[in-house]
Amino acid sequence: MVTKIFQNGVNFFTKKQNTILSAALIISGMMLFSRVLGLIRSRMLAGTFGAGGELDVYFAAFRLPDLIFQLLVMGALSSSFIPVFSSYLEKKGEDLSWKLARDVINSATLIFAFLAVFIFIFTKPLSYIIAPDFTEVQINQMVPLIRIMIVGQLFLIISNFVTGVIQSFKRFLIPALSPVLYNLGIIIGIYFWSGRYGILGPTIGVVLGCFLHFIIQVPLLIKLGYRNFSLKIDFKDAGLREVGRLMLPRTLGLAVSQIDPTVDVILASAITGGVSVFNLALNIQSVPVGLFGFAIATAALPSLSSEFSKEDLTKFKGVFLDSLHQILFLTIPASIFLIVLRVPIVRLFLGTGKFTWEDTLATAMTLGFFSISIAAQSMVHLLARGFYALHDTRIPVIASFASMLINVVTAILFVRTDLSIGGLALAASLANFVNAFILLIMLDRKVHYFNRREFFIPIVKTIFTSVVMGASIYIPVKLLDQVFLDTRYTLNLLILVILVSSFGGLIFLILSYILDIKELKILIGILKKIREFPKIFLKADVEEILSDKTPIS
Repeated sequence: MVTKIFQNGVNFFTKKQNTILSAALIISGMMLFSRVLGLIRSRMLAGTFGAGGELDVYFAAFRLPDLIFQLLVMGALSSSFIPVFSSYLEKKGEDLSWKLARDVINSATLIFAFLAVFIFIFTKPLSYIIAPDFTEVQINQMVPLIRIMIVGQLFLIISNFVTGVIQSFKRFLIPALSPVLYNLGIIIGIYFWSGRYGILGPTIGVVLGCFLHFIIQVPLLIKLGYRNFSLKIDFKDAGLREVGRLMLPRTLGLAVSQIDPTVDVILASAITGGVSVFNLALNIQSVPVGLFGFAIATAALPSLSSEFSKEDLTKFKGVFLDSLHQILFLTIPASIFLIVLRVPIVRLFLGTGKFTWEDTLATAMTLGFFSISIAAQSMVHLLARGFYALHDTRIPVIASFASMLINVVTAILFVRTDLSIGGLALAASLANFVNAFILLIMLDRKVHYFNRREFFIPIVKTIFTSVVMGASIYIPVKLLDQVFLDTRYTLNLLILVILVSSFGGLIFLILSYILDIKELKILIGILKKIREFPKIFLKADVEEILSDKTPIS
């Protein structure tokens, strides 16, 4: 019996998902687990170090390693590598596909090596550029943190290309599990090493998390057929050149877009606790963006690429619209929930140890401004992947450049007002709306226009139900907070959030049912599938719990 359960578990973890629904369900489930761990990580950081001081240094130190990751991985993976690798699998077979994967991974590793050496040599002067208002003590703390984090980036960069390979085979569970282990590594660092090594504890945890992110995927990669572990690079390979051609404009666009977070760190470093508050609020608002926007967009990319390679633009538009409506159905109400419940949510997740009430209010205000654009951020994930599937990386670059200008200008203006750190979040939200608008207009033209009725009606219904839901929970929040519950205690905060969320969720579901919103039926289908998960490990034959026979539309 134990052997059967184990084998069924292995089959489940390596099972192929042929539809966006099953893939998105897998990614969302693991993303939820990862985000929960991420919130635990943030709570531990806030409670251990408070907003400011060492935690400011820790978050600022991420800027350089994250810049390398964004340029090498995000510039190549979704925009160029996955579409080209998927096309190779479809048309040229696995042997040439594996050769392409080897060439791309080795090329990325080589570029990383040069960048890492440069950063190791010039860490201190680069630290002054990133955080010009930090003290000399903070800069000296920041230098070793950056160098340690750079080591972890090697594992993370290779791991993300492995993720792209595995997802191209429509296996999503193991790659979705990797971020869970990444957060677990940081949590281990905070818990076991912060007491002895201070802020170095979570920094070492970052390296551990990066390694776990990589190593969990290696067995499945080998099982799928990867055997080419040589360090060769065939620079004459047509596939590698195609990846490079597609990657270049995207990388330039990302280089431009990375000006935004760099400017944010520069401006936030002038405010005590500013870098910490900004990043802690960003981490909370990233939960729905990652859980819904990133997960569905990631699951949609292989299908979008496949439909384009078949030259079926009608099905391409159908897949895109279904994915877009599902994203908005989940992110618009999530945005309103966070805006209304921003203070109790921040206090619930971060209010412990050295994290003060003043820290809570500053983070809550910042979270509220971030939350305005949760739907827009999620749309950008899908819209950009729509262009990548069409082998067009130029337009996302244009959109990134425009949004960058908006963000930098408004951030400089807003941070000097009473909004303080909240002004940076408001500027980011405005920029996200600009980015989403440009991408949507251009994609609409690119695919010869979406059906206006099919496009707008589900969105209007979702906005209406979400606004009504938001209005219905505002007064209960105030009454429970000020009259019935002493929210200085964590249990009462938890009760408040659960009661209000349940009431608001019920209102949203009832209105969605009355208005016959199709995405509600899909959500119900997902919940039914989740209930059936345990059967996989208890039955001798693995059931098609994540049915590949049910289309997403």
